[in-house]
Amino acid sequence: MHTYRPLPVSFSQGEGCYLQDQHGNQYLDALCGISVTSLGHNHPAVTRAIHEQAERLLHTSNLYHIENQARLADALCQTSGMEQVFFSNSGAEANEAAIKLARLFGHQKNIDNPVIIVMQGSFHGRTMATLSATGNRKVQAGFEPLVSGFTRAPYNDIEALRAIAQNNRNVVAILVEPVQGEGGINIPDPGYLQAIRQLCDDNDWLMMLDEIQTGMARSGKMFAFQYEGIQPDVMTLAKALGNGVPIGACLASGKAVDLFQPGNHGSTFGGNPFVCHVALSVLHTLQNEQLANNAVARGKQLSRLLQQQLQQDDRVLEIRHLGLLVAISLDRPCGELVRIALDNRLLINVTADNVIRLLPPLIIDEQQVETLAERLVLSIQQFNEQ
Repeated sequence: MHTYRPLPVSFSQGEGCYLQDQHGNQYLDALCGISVTSLGHNHPAVTRAIHEQAERLLHTSNLYHIENQARLADALCQTSGMEQVFFSNSGAEANEAAIKLARLFGHQKNIDNPVIIVMQGSFHGRTMATLSATGNRKVQAGFEPLVSGFTRAPYNDIEALRAIAQNNRNVVAILVEPVQGEGGINIPDPGYLQAIRQLCDDNDWLMMLDEIQTGMARSGKMFAFQYEGIQPDVMTLAKALGNGVPIGACLASGKAVDLFQPGNHGSTFGGNPFVCHVALSVLHTLQNEQLANNAVARGKQLSRLLQQQLQQDDRVLEIRHLGLLVAISLDRPCGELVRIALDNRLLINVTADNVIRLLPPLIIDEQQVETLAERLVLSIQQFNEQ
């Protein structure tokens, strides 16, 4: 089905921060398959884990105890401070689980029509419930009637949330991204998540964080919420958790613990022995190689280089970053930049029409950051000359 508009390139192999096309040309990957391959391509630990588990056992189903699943759940909980995990195949499925948890929570409080507060400019997936939660009309158009039970607030506006708290007694949860990814790498003010945590505590709501793009060390912490010293009730993960192997996770703590009981939710493939073994190798590699620290250092370096080299360009409105979530806002739509950068052997993305989004591998080194900045600045200059 014609659901994509692929660029005129096909990759045959990858190594580290680089991909190689069928003609032998090398491209610096500054997108990571949209924040997925954070350990780069063909990372030895991931490759070894794939081989090890492929030779043992791929799948059994959740009708049986899965030791790898238990080990991964324990490791994720120990790292995050959460208490329970449900494993799925994708971020959208992880968010579906979070939405179901919120509804169960509401019904246990005798709220017949539970409502979840979601944010303008958000992105939570393309299933019917998650696209209904998403704050992007383009994602929703043509799929009405949408799933009910969501009310929308401006991102980074705690007063708007407080106003909803006073006027809507059916609210049971807030679902929010610590940094909006698809919305354009929108970074909230310090204290925003702390204020949401307090609001949820005051009103007995679930605080639910979509860390599908920010999680797994990309922000400079293993999870972005750790910058604010809080603990969510629900957190969703996917993307970089498997470094390319499809896996999602919905983690629960506090008020959200034990909401799911046998029969409430499930997945045929979710948490099978193969994906959990690979994901455990990803988590251990992120920790052992201290890649969160590298994300901080290389994010600062990249931001500094771009500021220096683009400061005279009045079409560049803003450069912002948190770890290796990096955005350059231009004063006009710039989707054509993706193709121009491709010609310069650089893989990038444009989101929210006018925002260049950079999500390079967390293993990127100083020289590769310099190369990235050089190729991107050249691409922006060529775009501006059109």
